[in-house]
Amino acid sequence: MQNNAGCKKFKQAHKSIYIRISMAARKVLIITNRIPYPLNDGGNLAMQAMIDGYHNNGWQVYLLSMNTTRHYLQPALLNTLFTQLYKFEWVDFNNDIKPAGIIKNFLFSRQAEHAERFYNKEFEHKVTEILDDFHPDVIQVESVYLTTYLPAIRQHSRAVTVLRVHNIEYKIWRDLAEKTSSPFKRTYLLTLAKRLKQFEIQAWPQYDVVLAITEKDASGMIKHAHVPGIMVAPFGLDLSVIPVPSGREQWVGYHIGAMDWIPNRESVEWLLREVWPKLHAAVPSFEFYFAGRKMPEAMANLDIPGVHCLMEVPDANAFIADKKILIVPIMAAGGIRVKILEAMAAGKIVITTPYGIKGIEARAGEHYLSATTPDDFVRAIQWCMTNKDKADHMACNARQLIQDKYNSTMIIADVITKVEETLAIKL
Repeated sequence: MQNNAGCKKFKQAHKSIYIRISMAARKVLIITNRIPYPLNDGGNLAMQAMIDGYHNNGWQVYLLSMNTTRHYLQPALLNTLFTQLYKFEWVDFNNDIKPAGIIKNFLFSRQAEHAERFYNKEFEHKVTEILDDFHPDVIQVESVYLTTYLPAIRQHSRAVTVLRVHNIEYKIWRDLAEKTSSPFKRTYLLTLAKRLKQFEIQAWPQYDVVLAITEKDASGMIKHAHVPGIMVAPFGLDLSVIPVPSGREQWVGYHIGAMDWIPNRESVEWLLREVWPKLHAAVPSFEFYFAGRKMPEAMANLDIPGVHCLMEVPDANAFIADKKILIVPIMAAGGIRVKILEAMAAGKIVITTPYGIKGIEARAGEHYLSATTPDDFVRAIQWCMTNKDKADHMACNARQLIQDKYNSTMIIADVITKVEETLAIKL
């Protein structure tokens, strides 16, 4: 194996990949609550962009991930991943959602169940073991739920601590609570949102640097807590790997996203239940394709004219390549929708709700079409199908927006500058 540092020896031992490189480089330990693979959902793509950003800037990157039961990957595959890094390790981790655990937490704990579910003694031991051996300059965690490991981190390291905030979690669950008709589910979700809010407000100020993925998220955090090291670091795209629009796409709709994430699943269910009957009646020739990990059996077995479920696709780029219109009817979300950024960069037409466009500096009618109600979605798709030249022009505007505002090279440079400034102060 070779890189700019010259030849490196590959060594594999007990779930690890070693690459020896110059010790002169800055060192960062990145901790994730799942393996950032496959690259077919926004969270994994966002983590991969940050990993690549540090690595491409000459940092030694040590990646430690939870190999959770919900997103489990086999060791044979894991041994082939992240071989460009200084080291990659993982810890198998059972984070299954258990009804008994949820009930116990709800009745007897004041801690958010999500935070409790991601704490594990074995993982904490691995974190401290790495700190004692690797001595990183920076420790970056890719989920607020990993704050439960911060006390142990502080005991074993004086490194600059960085929190990457992909979403303000409590807002997602609060929004879901407001939209549910079940009084029992509503009570549970509101309690969860309240506990998550308290957990997050206490967590943010504990870090030296907090990377908010949107300006709105940053403002929301500052409103609730004193977060001195906060900066906005949106998800950035490597535009060199985004396919240039071919002009040969089919004018069909598509959606792709992990279906074990409740907002994704509920948004597609709503589209098929509330929008599709009206849309199919208005534009009978229009077709809709959707795919995603952990596809529920009930959705996979749907028999709806014009609707195609492709389950989990092996290549997300191949799935979207020949389709023109991304439809994102999401009704509860925080952070930024990476799939929307990617679609815009690839010259797709985007139809989404105000939740879907959150955090993206795009204007309705110029860069995308906004829709909230079933009739809104029907009108938007009808407009696209009868105004293809204008719709294509809008897609070109969106692509230019991504080139100007969401360039990964510029974003990681700003992050590293912030981290280096903090290092200079702290050390």
